[in-house]
Amino acid sequence: MKIKQGIMGIAALACVSTVAHAQSAGSFYATAGWFHFAPQDSSGPLKETSVGGSPVNISVPGTGAGIGSADTAGFTLGYFATDHIAAELEMGIPPSFDLNGTGTLDQYGKLGSAKQWSPTLLFKYFFNAPDSKFRPFVGVGVTRTWFTDAQINNATFERTVLHGPTTVDTDSSWAPVFNVGAQYNFTQHWFAAFSVSYIPLKATAKLSTQAQTPVGVLTVQSQAKISINPIVTYLRVGYRF
Repeated sequence: MKIKQGIMGIAALACVSTVAHAQSAGSFYATAGWFHFAPQDSSGPLKETSVGGSPVNISVPGTGAGIGSADTAGFTLGYFATDHIAAELEMGIPPSFDLNGTGTLDQYGKLGSAKQWSPTLLFKYFFNAPDSKFRPFVGVGVTRTWFTDAQINNATFERTVLHGPTTVDTDSSWAPVFNVGAQYNFTQHWFAAFSVSYIPLKATAKLSTQAQTPVGVLTVQSQAKISINPIVTYLRVGYRF
């Protein structure tokens, strides 16, 4: 009887130990979920910087542009360096954002679109004990953001405002990320989490137009600076190894 009780006690202790160390130093985890990007955007006016190769500095008063919201699937890989500190790499399938006219350009609606890439490295601090069901966290990190497939696809805007076929390029930039959220552990392996991030992000859209002018076709370079500043929510389910 004593032997049987001893074996049962050791088994129970092993189970407790496994759960207790489920979120402790040295454990890896992966998640999949859904990102929602909600830009808190504003912009400066459309500004011509070059006409026919000659530098100019001409702002178009009352013009502006805004970025629409977007959703996409997201993925995460993480590692607990200690019982409370984890490093996490967040990635998502690049969402497509609409570029919308504001101010005097509001009448044109959607002006164009672009896909955003923004892999993010976060360092998080998890509260409560490693074996707790509920663990809130705060985090800080950095993201590298760039855009691809940028294009103007509003023919009326292109013809009446830009005066010719236009290509678009955007710059890339680094930005800090501020994160807060909570995680709920269903078992020692499976969990769900929800987080909210704020990213103070700026971008410059550079336009090159083959403009029809009284003296013929001239290349006109212009740009619009946009503060995107998105609030990003992320709902996910994960597995801890």
